[in-house]
Amino acid sequence: MNFDKNHVARKKSIPTGTRIFRRISLTALKIFLVLLLFCVILGTAAGVGMIKGLIASAPNIDSLSVAPAESATYIYNTGNKPVQKLAESTSNRILVKLDQIPEDLQHAIVAVEDERFYKHHGIDIQGIARAAVIGITSGDFSEGASTITQQLIKNNVFTDWVTQTALSQKLRRKFQEQYLALQLEKKMSKDQILQDYLNTINLGASSYGVQAAAKRYFNKDVSQLNLSESTVIAGITQNPTLYNPIINPDENAKRRKIILQKMVDQGYISEQQQQDALADDVYSRIQKTAQETDEVSIYSYYTDALIEQVMDDLVEVKGYTRQQAYKAVYSGGLKIYSNQDEEIQKICDAEFANPENYPSVTLIGLDYALSIQKSDGEIINYSSEMLRSWFQKQDSSFNMMFDDEESAKAAAETYKNAMVEKGDTVLGERVSLVPQPQASVVIIDNETGYVKAIVGGRGEKEASLTLNRATETRRQPGSTFKIVSTYAPALDAENMTLATVFDNAPYNYTNGVPVNNWAGKNAYTGLTTIRQAIAGSINVVAVKCLTEITPRLGFEYAEALGISTLYDDENLDVRQPLALGGITDGVVNIELCDAYATIANGGKYNEAKFYSRIEDSEGKVIIDNTPEEKTVLKDSTAFLLTQAMMDVVKAGGTASDVSLGEMPIAGKTGTTSDDRDIWFAAYSPYYTCTVWGGYDNHDTLPSGDLYHTYHKKLWTAIMSRIHENLPVRQFEQPDSVETAYVCKKSGLLAVDGVCTGDPRGSMAYTEYFAKGTTPTKSCDVHTAVKVCSSTGLLPTATCTTTTKIFVKRPAGSEGTTEDSAYAPPSATCKGHNILDKITDILNPKKDAADMDADDSKKDGATTPGSDANSGSTTTPDGNSGSGDSSGSGDTGSGTGSGSGGSTSGDSSGGDSGGTTAPGGDKILEIIP
Repeated sequence: MNFDKNHVARKKSIPTGTRIFRRISLTALKIFLVLLLFCVILGTAAGVGMIKGLIASAPNIDSLSVAPAESATYIYNTGNKPVQKLAESTSNRILVKLDQIPEDLQHAIVAVEDERFYKHHGIDIQGIARAAVIGITSGDFSEGASTITQQLIKNNVFTDWVTQTALSQKLRRKFQEQYLALQLEKKMSKDQILQDYLNTINLGASSYGVQAAAKRYFNKDVSQLNLSESTVIAGITQNPTLYNPIINPDENAKRRKIILQKMVDQGYISEQQQQDALADDVYSRIQKTAQETDEVSIYSYYTDALIEQVMDDLVEVKGYTRQQAYKAVYSGGLKIYSNQDEEIQKICDAEFANPENYPSVTLIGLDYALSIQKSDGEIINYSSEMLRSWFQKQDSSFNMMFDDEESAKAAAETYKNAMVEKGDTVLGERVSLVPQPQASVVIIDNETGYVKAIVGGRGEKEASLTLNRATETRRQPGSTFKIVSTYAPALDAENMTLATVFDNAPYNYTNGVPVNNWAGKNAYTGLTTIRQAIAGSINVVAVKCLTEITPRLGFEYAEALGISTLYDDENLDVRQPLALGGITDGVVNIELCDAYATIANGGKYNEAKFYSRIEDSEGKVIIDNTPEEKTVLKDSTAFLLTQAMMDVVKAGGTASDVSLGEMPIAGKTGTTSDDRDIWFAAYSPYYTCTVWGGYDNHDTLPSGDLYHTYHKKLWTAIMSRIHENLPVRQFEQPDSVETAYVCKKSGLLAVDGVCTGDPRGSMAYTEYFAKGTTPTKSCDVHTAVKVCSSTGLLPTATCTTTTKIFVKRPAGSEGTTEDSAYAPPSATCKGHNILDKITDILNPKKDAADMDADDSKKDGATTPGSDANSGSTTTPDGNSGSGDSSGSGDTGSGTGSGSGGSTSGDSSGGDSGGTTAPGGDKILEIIP
């Protein structure tokens, strides 16, 4: 170290630049600290101001009431009149004093909802801190920290909390909720707060408040509840749907176990009491009580579906949680405007209740549950499947269906007696009897997509929110899906037409499995138009068509038409069987009906809707459900499909037994493999109606009686009454459609004298086309050939000749079809001498071609105006008919007449110079 002369240490010399930098840094630090202090002061002032504002805008604690109040939800009809008060509303609340509520129930609620209820002053700082730590460490901020006091205020003061989705709204409400909780605890005692809370909470299944819940689940006064029953009720409040002990006993049991452990941990009960409660088979008693005390007012199938759609929309459209949606629907004071047409619904209900619309033999299906406690304390629960398995060991054909109710009840009793041993105690038993076969119907307004009526099953509806076969059950659609998955995209996107021809001949899927038509080898009609294939429900044509346009395109169109049950997988639904409705999970009736309603609406899709709007208690519209049309098909496509499906209900079509008199209808039948499902989806210019039929257990429908036709009988009975007083309308032809005179064997322009001279009758008819797809070339399938009059073979110079019309099958055609007998000859006649000619003149014989035609007539196939189609006949512009069975068979045969006029002609055609079309173009050379 350096020292001066006075031995004082000298300071080290600091460079001038360093000194300047230090001065600047010090000045900047001072400025930063001043600004920071200013920001803190400003922020504090702003925060205080904001807090004062939130407090000032909070409800006045002096006039605040947290006592439970009713806020019922009503359903209004199309005339804006209230028609139903939802049963699960606060109208079912029964108020009780705290001293009537068992301490076990009070403690159970406190233990699980607010364990420091008796220690805090309205807000739980420890709980908030715990929730924050859990959120930070786990990333899940769902841990609740609201006290019972806060929840009471939220439910009875901030009643619009269910509509708050913005973060700013939630934070504002949360702060005011905490502030008021602190104020309320100065005003009310803990007992008063707990009493109001226990009378307020939603406990599911029509129960608001603990007294209503005790009546609903145990049919007893709340004061009589034991520890086991109290913890069941305490477990419901967090999620009234998920923890409903009637419909979700397993979920409630998990929650109940948590509550009992919390009660042990917090010193409310002993471990022995906990074990005793867990050993109690409380859920069997609940099931038994549910049967004995079910709702007096049972929702209709329509109301069931409306509630579910409203709940879904509140979640998806408004961003509510499921719990918020539930509370809004059942106690939010909403006004829900239904789209149901009450008169149409009455017609549907009446026809579903009419036994004449079903097979004469109605079986009884059994749904069974049994719960017993063995003598050693073990509890065993038995189900329908266990009953089925037990009986099938004795009789493999046992299928849970019986000839009458007595037999069904006897089987249940037999099973119970076999399961219950001496010393056992029956804790509960449920025997539900359902008529079989079943059915469902959906009716949709074509223009709006509004659902006018539904029935979710035949037989008496025994409870609310039960199985709804119209909106929930998935069943295989059969041939109804050909329109949705195959012909709609083919016409709409691939420039195919109703006259597009496929060879209906033996054909295999790519995996080698044969595609079968309903009539087997006798149903191969040869060259067949899409129109004919729709009318006759021909499987081979549908599969060939889908293969050509690709299953991927068919899948995309089905989804665009509203089918949501498909799997986007080449091993599941994006494959060839999609053409015939061979899909993994099947379809829901309402979605299939909506797809057909889209076609009826000119290709404009409207989602099926059960309500038009929802208003809050003050009349403010929460959801406007006005139809939002989406074009998924060209109007020309929709019209062409309609025209083809009109043939389905004409003579020879698969639904020729369906009629609405002069009112036009278009539709499609569908029958699955082994006759497990039967469908009829059809529409008038007003409404679309889809009926499904089948056994709930997927058994095969027997032959005979009405088993394969009762779906069409129901459709006709319902729709006839609906249209009884409606003016007759026609399906309107759009400007995008025109007509042309074509041949049904080629799909090209017909040639008079050739196409009209087919040995089976004229194949020329007038067809509708989307503009731009009308054929410009003439028929190249029919050919006029000179043959030997005697042998029908190609002539020699010594033959007497005649001209005949033949059909040329496509290159590479395999198998025998109805066209095979009309192929041009390939062999040449051996020739004739003078004696042969004299003999022929003196004793004329029919030539080979005529003899072939005579043979065909024996099968009813060659008379003028008919098709060689298993004996089925047609009008000159008709369509060959057949059905299907492999995956989607439709019964029926024959054809319906085609749209537009037709021109028949004689069998002669052409000369040595060739044949000309009406326009004069030479289009066929005659083989000499």
